[in-house]
Amino acid sequence: MPSIVKRGKKFRAQISLYKQGQHKKLTKTFDSKKEAKRWALENELEKGNGKQLAERTTTFADFFENWMYIIKKNDVKETTFQNYQRTSKIVKKLFGDIQLKDLNDIVVQRKIDEYAKTHSRKTTHEVLLKIKTALRDAYARGYLATDFASLVKTRGKVLEKRNRALSITELKKLRTYVIHHTDNEFNVLVLLALETGMRRGELFGIRPENVFKYGIEVRRSISPTSEDTSLKTKNSKRDVSINKEVYEILKTIPIKDNGYYFDPNGFNQSARLAQLLKKLDIPKTTFHGLRDTHASFLFSQDIDIAYVSKRLGHINIQTTQNYYLELMPEKKHQQDADALNLLNSLSS
Repeated sequence: MPSIVKRGKKFRAQISLYKQGQHKKLTKTFDSKKEAKRWALENELEKGNGKQLAERTTTFADFFENWMYIIKKNDVKETTFQNYQRTSKIVKKLFGDIQLKDLNDIVVQRKIDEYAKTHSRKTTHEVLLKIKTALRDAYARGYLATDFASLVKTRGKVLEKRNRALSITELKKLRTYVIHHTDNEFNVLVLLALETGMRRGELFGIRPENVFKYGIEVRRSISPTSEDTSLKTKNSKRDVSINKEVYEILKTIPIKDNGYYFDPNGFNQSARLAQLLKKLDIPKTTFHGLRDTHASFLFSQDIDIAYVSKRLGHINIQTTQNYYLELMPEKKHQQDADALNLLNSLSS
């Protein structure tokens, strides 16, 4: 095991090497204990070809943090890694000094249930997924006796969906307003979200070279938390068609100094959208809800699901079915009537 010793205001890390029958020491000094510990663990990992990330007496919180930095950091996008960092803080708070050797499905389930008391089911599920990944890695490296990760279940409140899709009536009302008030660039952004179903970051990533008659090349996504402009998945790279009127409106937007059409302005679009919807007496939704609205509208008009999925940049059709294709109220009422008419015809 590496040792960390405080020397004045510095920390000295030391690991043992065993080569050709001889024990040797490798040391390095750091300004902080965390830096010293991480250096020691990285070298232990290299020394053991991936088998010395921790010991069974290591706390799960420490294991998760070091596993995150040493193993996951180079495997995921920067924005995804930031999610892991947030999860690491949650793990520290939940698991405290519980060691790897004391973990089992009951212990982990209790901790997840504790977290679920104050968080939505969706948020709890996202945290648990990362915890499960770490647990499976710990089992593969021999720090856990059993692979119990699959036994732990997500619980928690199922909150009302914030990304509510607008009804067809609400969609027409909002679209009519923004298309007649394009002097405000935010209204153009709302129009594009309704017309394309593009993600907010993808809209902010539009540059002049990405606009063609009549469509937009989706090639980058601007993040509120990092400089990473890569798209969410490989399927996110796509071309989205727009009509002539929307194309000409977009071309009137002056290009910003950084080469983009739109300025993120602190990513406060949902708050601004809420003000706009209130003004139009339309029930509240989020900016991402405009993407849901686009998908739901296409589906309500019997557009092929494969086309909708590709237009949204989803990995597969199943994703589209699971998350975006809730029927708009008007369409549901019509299909309810059609179903009843079919059933009534059986008795005639």
